[in-house]
Amino acid sequence: MAIELKILTSNSTRPVLDALIPAYEKSTGNKVSLIADSAKAMVERIKGGETGDIVVLGTGALKDLAAAGFVTDASCRPFARAVVGVGVRSGSPHPDISSLEAFKKSLLAAKSIAHTTQGASGMYIPVMLEKIGIAAEMKPKTVTRTGGYIGRVVVSGEAEVALQQIPELMAVPGLDVVGPLPAKVQKVFETSIGLVVQSSNAAAAEALVQFFRDTTHGPLFQSKGLEQAAQQ
Repeated sequence: MAIELKILTSNSTRPVLDALIPAYEKSTGNKVSLIADSAKAMVERIKGGETGDIVVLGTGALKDLAAAGFVTDASCRPFARAVVGVGVRSGSPHPDISSLEAFKKSLLAAKSIAHTTQGASGMYIPVMLEKIGIAAEMKPKTVTRTGGYIGRVVVSGEAEVALQQIPELMAVPGLDVVGPLPAKVQKVFETSIGLVVQSSNAAAAEALVQFFRDTTHGPLFQSKGLEQAAQQ
C-alpha cells in the first residue's frame, strides 16, 4: 500500500523539493504533498497545530521546533544554503551591485524596492538597509508583502527591484536575477531537515530525507539557486 507523506517547508526550499519529489514518487509508489509558506508563518502554523512528516526550515527555527517538542531533535540534519539576491523585471536595465557603494547608489536611484516581512531574507532587508545607512531614504519607496515570492510584485510592475533569497527570485517567471548582494552585507541562510515527532510514517519519512540528501542531487540544488549541504 502506498504511503502518503507531507512536508512542511518555507518558500526558499520549495523549488528544489518540487523538483525532487516526482522521482521519489516514481521509484517508490508513495505520494508526497508539499505545504510551503514564509518562514515565520510556517513556524507559527506548526506551533498552532499544523502537522506532517518532515519539516524543512531555517536551522535555527528547526532547532526551536525540536526544543518545543514538534520535531525529533536527533533527526535534524543540514539541508541547504542560500544567499540573498537582487531581481528586476526581465528586459529592464540591471542595477550595478558590483560593490557596496554601487549597490547603495542603485537602491537610492530605484523608484521602489520590494521585500517580504515574514520570510527569512525579508526580515533581514530592513536590518541591512539600516546597516548601510539608507533605511530612512528607502522606507517611503518600499513595497512589502507578508510572504511569497516577492519577484511577482516586480514582474507585475508594482515595484522596480526585488530583494529576496536567490532561489525564490529564480522561481519567478519574467524576473531576472541580477546577482547576490555585495559580500559586506550578504547573509547566508542555512536550512535543515527533520522528522515530525507525531509522524505515523517515520521509517518512510527517514527514507525520503535520505533521498533528498543524496549528493547526486547537488547539481539540481545549484540549478535552483541553492548549495546542497554536505552529508554528515
